[in-house]
Amino acid sequence: MARILHVIGGGLAGCEAAWQLAERGIEVYLYEMRPQKSTPAHKTDKLAELVCSNSFRSNSLENGAGLLKEEMRKLNSIIIQCAEKTKVPAGSALAVDRYKFAETVTQRIADHPNIKIHRKEVTEIPSDHYCIIATGPLTSDKLSQHLKGLTGSNYLYFYDAAAPIVTRDSIDFNKVFWGNRYDKNGDDYLNCPMTEAQYKKFYQELINAEVHEKKPFEEKAFFEGCMPIEALAYRGENTLLFGPMKPVGLVDPKTGKQPYAVVQLRKDNQEATLFNMVGFQTSLKWGEQERIFRMIPGLEEAEFVRYGFIHRNTFINSPRIMEPTLQMKNNPGLFFAGQITGVEGYIESASNGLVAGINAARVLRGESPLIFPKETMIGALIHYITTANPDTFQPMKANFGIIPNEEFLKIKDKRKRKRAISQKALHVLSEFIQKHKINDKKDIK
Repeated sequence: MARILHVIGGGLAGCEAAWQLAERGIEVYLYEMRPQKSTPAHKTDKLAELVCSNSFRSNSLENGAGLLKEEMRKLNSIIIQCAEKTKVPAGSALAVDRYKFAETVTQRIADHPNIKIHRKEVTEIPSDHYCIIATGPLTSDKLSQHLKGLTGSNYLYFYDAAAPIVTRDSIDFNKVFWGNRYDKNGDDYLNCPMTEAQYKKFYQELINAEVHEKKPFEEKAFFEGCMPIEALAYRGENTLLFGPMKPVGLVDPKTGKQPYAVVQLRKDNQEATLFNMVGFQTSLKWGEQERIFRMIPGLEEAEFVRYGFIHRNTFINSPRIMEPTLQMKNNPGLFFAGQITGVEGYIESASNGLVAGINAARVLRGESPLIFPKETMIGALIHYITTANPDTFQPMKANFGIIPNEEFLKIKDKRKRKRAISQKALHVLSEFIQKHKINDKKDIK
């Protein structure tokens, strides 16, 4: 039995998969095409570079993302370990210094004796080795075409957008205030308050702004959880007031009143020299971003170190071609992991890679791959992407709606119900880990 496994893709899923394999004594060849060939979204040659938000979302067990991260901690996730080592203040969320995070992951992967990093573009899947495809949402055109032929299935795609980042020194602190909605978890966010007149003027400019044009053959199909700010605004004047510009739970200390609207900024690095415009992912032209976003109180002189951008995310039709073990149905030696499978989000991608790594190691050792319980968030995500209606399949983030919850419906308080679901999920996962000896030393090494 071959003891070498190829992992294609140096993003979150690829790094997590490679680590899980290497920790279990498997020799891994990890392929990353940068810097030989870059993408429209990446800026460095580091592994696990975050190209959108710097947040891994909530840590609370009353949140789907919080449960997923806790499950990953139980499975010794390298991505969660590195995130916690490089975190920046973000209330109840786990946010990271994006450069230090990528640097930390890259160093740990490079230092592992069982992992060899190859900096080259892969255009075809090697037929003589077991392989994990974790190329993510920005799979190169050549490999995409090869995978399209290999899977025999048309690719689906949607557009993903990132928010601008501004420097702290360019923010007018006389016009903004610190605070979290509903006074939760301290004051990790900067709030730019707007009056009704300011908001309505801003709104009109936003919906009439110029956006980057897409190729004629490309259909716009934004993922609902990462809609560009202008796409939300097109839905109506009040849409933003119930979304990223929601003022509820915030009081401007200068007026003692709730603003009509707010724009929130979150620290983007540990030094707090950079701030991310929360929820302001956008496809506006760069000049339009400067013109319109500088209408926001406190950002009149904003210095943009990164403009918002939009790029295509590609994912396979997993219900048609993939097993719940993350193996290809007609090629059990080929695994898929990460956003290319139809999970959406950083931690979702990494959790997916974690399972692919564990299962690929088991297969190489002649053991049966595992199907994670759908009572856990990790298992529920995989269950969803492999059993959803293939004709209407769309990406999915961690949420309690995909976990069986009939036994908890009698709990009327939603927060208590979610916490009960989380407690059961963690109990089920602990038993699953123990039953299959997933974290035992003889399994790891």
